[in-house]
Amino acid sequence: MAEQKDITVRATTREGRGKNDARRARVAGMVPVTVYGGEGGTVAALAPLRDLAAILRSESGRNTIFTLDIEGVGSSEVMFHERQVDPIRGRLIHADFTRLVKGQKIEVTVPLHLTGEPVGVREEQGVLEQIIRELEIRCEPREIPDVINVDVSNLGVHDVLHISDIQIDERIEILNPADTVIATVGIVKEEPVAAPVVEAEGPAEPEVIGKGKKEDEEVAEPEKGKKE
Repeated sequence: MAEQKDITVRATTREGRGKNDARRARVAGMVPVTVYGGEGGTVAALAPLRDLAAILRSESGRNTIFTLDIEGVGSSEVMFHERQVDPIRGRLIHADFTRLVKGQKIEVTVPLHLTGEPVGVREEQGVLEQIIRELEIRCEPREIPDVINVDVSNLGVHDVLHISDIQIDERIEILNPADTVIATVGIVKEEPVAAPVVEAEGPAEPEVIGKGKKEDEEVAEPEKGKKE
């Protein structure tokens, strides 16, 4: 379950909203963030990159519950909602946080892990294929699982596992369509190896006899004026 880490991130309100202001903040090691939801209005702030990066690297990652203390505004329990990462440097450049309210459910994404070895793989030389690796769920923040494990031991060749087959805590609601395919066991067919094509040797070039015949005729032609 998502646990509340003993983490407090201290932030300051964000004054400038332009691109240049955001760039200067990032150079200084700060990340522009937006906090909304729960009991309070939307607040723009700046938070230390090192603190947010440490949270994202933790076991619970983006589903970590932590305290955000904004100078002059106050503190509240929050979680990551959206984040933007520089595609080249891999660095967090913006984040949205959701305030948490006791008893209020939120929607999050959690990893999906398959456990066990399918009978179709073990006994029938099948191959397990996992179609999706994350699930969208709705639950209270403290009920968020770090991962949802699904046992695939009973899957035979050509069997298909759907969202509707998952047995999960009734406090957690899966938002993916019930008929979504999670995994299947298939057979890899070996392509037949074609026999090498051996090209037959072509027929020998025909002997050119026309010229020789003409030469023979010329040789056999009697001299002019000479009787045979």
